[in-house]
Amino acid sequence: MAEIKVPELAESITEGTIAQWLKQPGDYVEKGEYIVELETDKVNVEVISEEAGTIQELKADEGDTVEVGQVIAIVGAGGEAKATSDAKEEAPKKEENEEKTEEAPVEEAPVKEDKKNRPIASPAARKLAREKGIDLSDVPTDPLGRVRKQDIEAYSNKPAEAPSKPVAEEKKAPAKKDDGKPVVREKMSRRRQTIAKRLVEVQQTAAMLTTFNEIDMSKVMELRKRKKDKFFDDHDVRLGFMSFFTKAVVAALKKYPYVNAEIDGNEVVLKKFYDVGVAVSTDDGLVVPVVRDCERKNFAEIEGEIMELATKARNNKLSLGDLQGGSFTITNGGVFGSLLSTPILNGPQVGILGMHKIQLRPVAIDKDTMENRPMMYIALSYDHRIIDGKEAVGFLAMVKDLLENPEDLLLEG
Repeated sequence: MAEIKVPELAESITEGTIAQWLKQPGDYVEKGEYIVELETDKVNVEVISEEAGTIQELKADEGDTVEVGQVIAIVGAGGEAKATSDAKEEAPKKEENEEKTEEAPVEEAPVKEDKKNRPIASPAARKLAREKGIDLSDVPTDPLGRVRKQDIEAYSNKPAEAPSKPVAEEKKAPAKKDDGKPVVREKMSRRRQTIAKRLVEVQQTAAMLTTFNEIDMSKVMELRKRKKDKFFDDHDVRLGFMSFFTKAVVAALKKYPYVNAEIDGNEVVLKKFYDVGVAVSTDDGLVVPVVRDCERKNFAEIEGEIMELATKARNNKLSLGDLQGGSFTITNGGVFGSLLSTPILNGPQVGILGMHKIQLRPVAIDKDTMENRPMMYIALSYDHRIIDGKEAVGFLAMVKDLLENPEDLLLEG
């Protein structure tokens, strides 16, 4: 018999939430097979069984908070649990009526099938279903038999039919505020709670300021238009804007090293590496996977790694290693249409660059000429405790200059 315990997750993570049981009591598992998915502050982690056998008992339910080292399941070695379970089921049946013995498996089969063939659903869909009190088996699936988050949303917003389940309808009824107005209460996910906590901590502990500039994206867009087809043929990855911004940021960080630092007590830690975090929006909130050693990577390597990390983030497949140790962050609100914003620091980092929507605006070329140019506002939020305004403005001006002269950027790379 073996105990399944919550494993060590990371230095800063001491607990998680049971997101999804992949096995149920009575199911057989191989050694090394995944049996449960845990949601942590940063990523979802799948836990394996260290022994082959049958799941004898689950000691926590989906949605429960569990701590590192806590026993969450029992696996019976070999067929121990299964044999015991079968014996307990067979004894009363024989005492009841010998003639019903052959019919019993027919009656039990659907139950076992339900346990083994639970609806295929993403962790985000399962969490939303738990929060709304929805049984996943009641939700219509997509053509591939999957339940997605949007399917849960559509099901929860579907007009109620004649009440055959009054209790279930009671659960879905919106709560009432003190003034009698209808509201809906939803529990924040663990990740959303952590994001909220850390953003507040940053604002309370850092002397955060933001400085702005704007970039004429004409030359980058023209270069990208000329090179994108050949770039894709050569590297099997699309040439986006993120590689240009990443290389410009690395060059600026080298010139302004305090923007690539952090505060540790009474000391400033100057980082001599350039691991750039790229903010990615997912169903469960914002995550910041890290592209490492950007100073050593070319444009194609940066674009490929960003694409891979973004795909992993949206499929909830990021590892803790993908998220740890960044020295600076870039966030692109422009993909959602943001024209201007003040990004919040990703502590303990002391700098974050915000990209925004590219928009045609009239620009004065000289005192007599105006032209419509594709312009982008950029923002640098920084910790004023160690970065002075002169450095922040200089950093942002260098990023602007490099992007407005991409040939210089290619030489820097």
